Amino acid sequence: MDRDFFNDIVVVKRSGQRVNFNPTKVAIAVKKGFDSVYEDYDEKNVNKVKEKVLDTIEKEYKDRKTIGVENIQDIIEDVLKKLKYDEVYESYKGYRERRSASREAFVEKQQHKFVKAIESLGLKSAAEENSKRENANVDGDGPMGTMLHFGSTVSKEFAKAYLMDSKYARAHDEGFIHIHDLDFWAMGTTTCTQIDLNKLFKNGFSTGHGYLRTPNSIASYSSLAAIAIQSNQNEQHGGQSIPAFDYYLAPGVLKTFKKEFKQELYELLGVFGFDDFVNFDKVVELIDKQTSIEVDLNIFDELFNDSKKVKELVKTAYDNATLKTDRSTYQAMEAFIHNLNTMHSRAGAQVPFSSVNFGTDTSPEGRMVIKNYLLATEAGLGHGETPIFPISIFKVKEGVNYNKEDPNYDLFRLSCRVSAKRLFPNFSFIDSSFNKPFYVPGDYSTEVGYMGCRTRVLANVCGPQVTPGRGNLSFTSINLPRLGIKYGICLGERDKADMKGFYNELDELMDLVKGQLLQRFECQCSKSRNNFKFLLGSHVWLNSEKLDNNSKIRTVLKHGTLSIGFIGLAETLKALIGEHHGESDKAQKLGLEIIKHMREKCDEYTKEYNLNFTCLATPAEGLSGRFVAIDRSIYGKIKGVTDRDYYTNSFHVPVYYKTTVKHKMEIEGKYHKYTNAGHISYVELDGDTVNNVDAFEKVVRIMHDCDIGYGAINHPVDRDPVCGYVGVIKDVCPRCGRREGEGVSYEKISCIEGCGR
Repeated sequence: MDRDFFNDIVVVKRSGQRVNFNPTKVAIAVKKGFDSVYEDYDEKNVNKVKEKVLDTIEKEYKDRKTIGVENIQDIIEDVLKKLKYDEVYESYKGYRERRSASREAFVEKQQHKFVKAIESLGLKSAAEENSKRENANVDGDGPMGTMLHFGSTVSKEFAKAYLMDSKYARAHDEGFIHIHDLDFWAMGTTTCTQIDLNKLFKNGFSTGHGYLRTPNSIASYSSLAAIAIQSNQNEQHGGQSIPAFDYYLAPGVLKTFKKEFKQELYELLGVFGFDDFVNFDKVVELIDKQTSIEVDLNIFDELFNDSKKVKELVKTAYDNATLKTDRSTYQAMEAFIHNLNTMHSRAGAQVPFSSVNFGTDTSPEGRMVIKNYLLATEAGLGHGETPIFPISIFKVKEGVNYNKEDPNYDLFRLSCRVSAKRLFPNFSFIDSSFNKPFYVPGDYSTEVGYMGCRTRVLANVCGPQVTPGRGNLSFTSINLPRLGIKYGICLGERDKADMKGFYNELDELMDLVKGQLLQRFECQCSKSRNNFKFLLGSHVWLNSEKLDNNSKIRTVLKHGTLSIGFIGLAETLKALIGEHHGESDKAQKLGLEIIKHMREKCDEYTKEYNLNFTCLATPAEGLSGRFVAIDRSIYGKIKGVTDRDYYTNSFHVPVYYKTTVKHKMEIEGKYHKYTNAGHISYVELDGDTVNNVDAFEKVVRIMHDCDIGYGAINHPVDRDPVCGYVGVIKDVCPRCGRREGEGVSYEKISCIEGCGR
């Protein structure tokens, strides 16, 4: 065989692209054929077929410079048949036919389907078209939002037709499972990341479009934090979180303080004439050595000859510097919050979906960050509106902020006050039975951090069990209520639930989802560092600094999680036995058994594949309506199961079921330990808690005592129908001064809008 021949020949792909012939790809194609038939075979057979294929190509295309990819596959088929590898031939031929049919179906079906979908997207408003409201964080009526929906529509169908096994696409379309963020499959993006800002701040970082220097003030720290979140969102399909916001930004407070202290001293000493005999370089050197904004002013005695007057000036300079630093920190936090509610990402269609975790840094600098972040949240946006982003999460820890004698208890108390007004922060609990084992005192990277609605990463079979630099890779949810309907008593076909049938099909679906997650994982791993210039190029993801530009990224993605989720446990139990877990101990026992079973299956997958398979309490937004609509069309309206427009969020007790805060938390708290991919429990209050912080704190303490990992407290938030103010309104609107039932003059509204009051 003439090897030089293959150096000159060019392969024409179906797309028309021309590439150099690669004999290795022939071997790979043949091997896949053998793999599809035999678990064990002699590799010599693969080589035998490959060599015969190459000989045939050389003979038949000796006088030609190009060969089509279909021609190569025809030759492989012919050789397999001639060499009597009949089973491999049939498998290879069948695969080609399925792929061809899939491509044809994609083209034929999509011509009509895409026209209809694009017509709806392009000509209808978000109020008229459901798909334009799929992501509440995307402006479906704006041009870039519409463009994203165009791309999403095409990308989903492409992924189902070309990138995944048909059984996964079929299970998704039929509502057995829901593959989240399906439109991003082809891009190989991940769901979310906990961003280690220390890495980025240490030496500066690149956004992929420009390099940013190491920040030297709290204002710069907060600006770069916002830019990091914005840049990260452009390379992921989910959200971005900062796991230790207070620790990361505390050095910026110290840098600002040192600048202010030096400036104040310089100015005061100059005014009073002391700068003539003071070696200011030594003063600067001494200030630069400080590791805290709490400075023992006696350290300056030797430099100033213990002068009483100079001591007074130093104290004044110190106090002024501290006040200015505190003011600068508030302004930086205010800017951070305003940026994250206004700055755009993803072609300008979205503000970044962002979260920040904080509350445990007891240093003076960290405390200043926490305090001012909370105060800026309490103040709201420009018109006093409640900020949507970032989702703020206060980390509760005994010995740090939970008890009255703890150093940060005052900040915990402030967080309760702010949340009572603004709905945020939410609360995470480091001392819960499943978070505490990972906690190492003094190492904030081992503190649990949550992202957005619930995502959590801690355990790691592939490396360090930490939060920063890790996230969820992808997740898929199972339609539990359908299994409940099929095997329960709700259809009147049996007197007792068929739990054996239920668990058998649940296991089949979990195995199906596991395979789908692994297939998507392979797509993600096929990308390189160069595809993610910020996420990997700036070393956001754990161990990504070890990659070169063209490295495949399996070695870093393995630290993420692959999650199997569920929704509608309440409806599942109603379908199975006629009661949900809020109504009876029997239902609660069965509910815990089901979710424990799912968690144990995920743990089995983790051991088998040495990857982090986790169980997710899926947020029900959007998905719950999709599942119930399909199930209702199959089974009709079933009381307590399909008679509402949604399935209940994950393991939650239904919102329509009247119960107490304590009972709800006791029921739901027992599920948090099983859902290691993420969870949240909500408390719905029906009154204004702004003036009753004690009651609000009591609710947080109930969550703590019920082993909740992540909790949120919802309560009524008013909206003034005239000026649009969103927040708690008592007798008078804080923005326009309107009382209930009163009108407001056009001039006043214009002034409010124009003047930014």
